[in-house]
Amino acid sequence: MTRSSFALVGLIFSLTLLSYLSTPVRSQTPPNIPLNGPQPTVVLVRVVAHGAMVLGREVGGARVTITEVATGQILATGLQQGGSGDQSQIMRTPHMIEEPVYSSRPSAVFTTTLQLHKPTLVEISAEGPLAYPAALQKTSTTLLVLPGQDLTHDGIVLHLHGYLIQIERPTPPEPLIAKDDVKLRASVRTLSGSFVRPHGDWDSRKIRIYGEVLIGDRIIERLQMFYDEGSRTFEAPFFVPPSKDVPDGITLRVIASDLSSGNAGMDQATYPVLSERLSPQPGR
Repeated sequence: MTRSSFALVGLIFSLTLLSYLSTPVRSQTPPNIPLNGPQPTVVLVRVVAHGAMVLGREVGGARVTITEVATGQILATGLQQGGSGDQSQIMRTPHMIEEPVYSSRPSAVFTTTLQLHKPTLVEISAEGPLAYPAALQKTSTTLLVLPGQDLTHDGIVLHLHGYLIQIERPTPPEPLIAKDDVKLRASVRTLSGSFVRPHGDWDSRKIRIYGEVLIGDRIIERLQMFYDEGSRTFEAPFFVPPSKDVPDGITLRVIASDLSSGNAGMDQATYPVLSERLSPQPGR
């Protein structure tokens, strides 16, 4: 290509760019709603376990409250109800930022219709899982809601951090026998109720899951726990201290933490310690 050809191509490119830059660019057209008066405005809220699924009926759902910031007036409150969502769609399918994640298939949601006269700054708060008060978490966000402009599809998504941990054995508060070897067993789930396990969507190999034996407030032993596929729980053996050392019993604690996501959870129970096994009484 000759020098003059390069010059011609450059001139054409410059003129095209100038034409493009000088052409007015419009945003989307304004909403076609009345100028004044209350406007029904649909607001969807989804409460999800951080890095997991939607809080649905399996864990008791979540309570959602929408409050006007300026006045403190509660505009709406109620329960999120439904299923936890499609695990493959939520956990394994790549998404563009504008694509729906939780609403592409049915999942639990709280829906309300607000009657708004003007742009309104609201606080949306959520707490759950309601079926597990010991693991209850709360979160909130503030945003401007505009009259007649619905917030649908995924809606406003609120994330709750944590794990559901339940000590299965020993069964609280059954007494333990001094100097016995006992197995501590606990289940670990996301706040949406999904089990944590090796090689799963919630991979226990990436989570610190351990037990602790306490006398009063003092930790006397920390236990590494191992996954048992049959029971879908984590287990660790421990030695019950002599009864003379634990007149008020011992406390067992199980902790799970994922430093990369900020999720953490705990369960603990206190057990009396007997000095010896009681012999069956005659006639029983």
